[in-house]
Amino acid sequence: MTEFTSALAEFASGPISTSSQTRIVTSLSVLDWMAVGRAGADEPVSMTVRDLVMGEGGTGQAHLFGGGRAPLRGAALVNGTVSHALDYDDTHFAHIGHPSVAVLPAALALCEWDDRILVDFLEAALVGMELSIRMGLWLGRDHYQAGFHQTATSGAFGAATAAGRVLGFDVDQMRKALGLTATRAAGLKAQFGTMGKPYNAGLAASAGVEASLLVAKGFEPSSDALEGPFGFGATHQGQSAAEAALNGLGEDWLFESVSHKFHACCHGLHAALEAALELDMAEPEVAEIKIMTHPRWMSVCNQMSPTTGLGAKFSYRTVIAMQALGYDTALPASYCKKTCADPRLLSLRDRVTVEADETLSETQAHLTLLRRDGIRKEASHDLLTPMPLSEREDRVRGKATKLIGGDEADAIWSMLRTGGRARDLAELLAG
Repeated sequence: MTEFTSALAEFASGPISTSSQTRIVTSLSVLDWMAVGRAGADEPVSMTVRDLVMGEGGTGQAHLFGGGRAPLRGAALVNGTVSHALDYDDTHFAHIGHPSVAVLPAALALCEWDDRILVDFLEAALVGMELSIRMGLWLGRDHYQAGFHQTATSGAFGAATAAGRVLGFDVDQMRKALGLTATRAAGLKAQFGTMGKPYNAGLAASAGVEASLLVAKGFEPSSDALEGPFGFGATHQGQSAAEAALNGLGEDWLFESVSHKFHACCHGLHAALEAALELDMAEPEVAEIKIMTHPRWMSVCNQMSPTTGLGAKFSYRTVIAMQALGYDTALPASYCKKTCADPRLLSLRDRVTVEADETLSETQAHLTLLRRDGIRKEASHDLLTPMPLSEREDRVRGKATKLIGGDEADAIWSMLRTGGRARDLAELLAG
């Protein structure tokens, strides 16, 4: 019996204790997830995956972003994909992944199907997202640098955990669910900038639901498929940093430090965008802009000359030029072919350079602006700088209002804070 898997399973199936702040942050992530999912429901990748699932038919067990109902696995696939279509969902930098888009679709589908109350949904979601972060820490940066997409790989284990918790799994069943997920978790960074990236999130959510449902029906997999020479860690460039991953598990909620996006692009770009806001720059005065960032982001979001909206979301040079030209980087509609072809943007983009700086952390960026009048200005930003809970709530609710309207955002937030049934929240998800 492997100790790491057992520790995860005991946490995932046992009682939990949380602070009010942890619960509020969880609810904010649900609001954020629903807002970006509804806003992304008409994206091409969203309609493609939804059409596939709806075309297969089956029992309508859970609601979908964009309308309709589908079987549990299909609902998780659609809702995971759709909610990541805009790449506007939350990120946790401990493992460079998006916790909500993999875990929340699984948790809500199972809770709607089983007619659970929202407290059960929020608890299962929190435990699943926390476990996905811990899995990411265990796999380590080598896993990510080798080309694996943590949202898809770690996220699948979080989705299975959330689903298993709703199904009432004991420790043994949870170990089996984690073991079976090890043979299904997959997703590559090679898909970044394409429809394949949000699809990775859907795959994680669906895989977690499938693994847990099979275990609930008596499926007998290996419970030790995470560790060992042929386990998931060893075969996926994992570092097996079990001690760091388990440190404080069940007492310290790493999920509480999740970072919500306030720009509709890859989170690796956000520190630079926040620093640029501090410089308050405008295109007519810009002679040169230099961006310093952590080396790992150079292979993730440093597309030099994208021509599509998706590509723009992974380009330092493009988003900084957009901001200097007055484009609202918080609006998904700003990222499009027309923006990428703007002659003003093409000219300014050529005055932006990006360099790696090993002294910076993954959440930091440093900008240097040289103005045409010769004045040089500098600014730095770290996304891990603590944000007061009241400010976080204001910004997340403001973002949701911008994406789906004030009445809808307020209705979701009120339900999350006052309680109700998961099926009622799922109806709001479908719009």
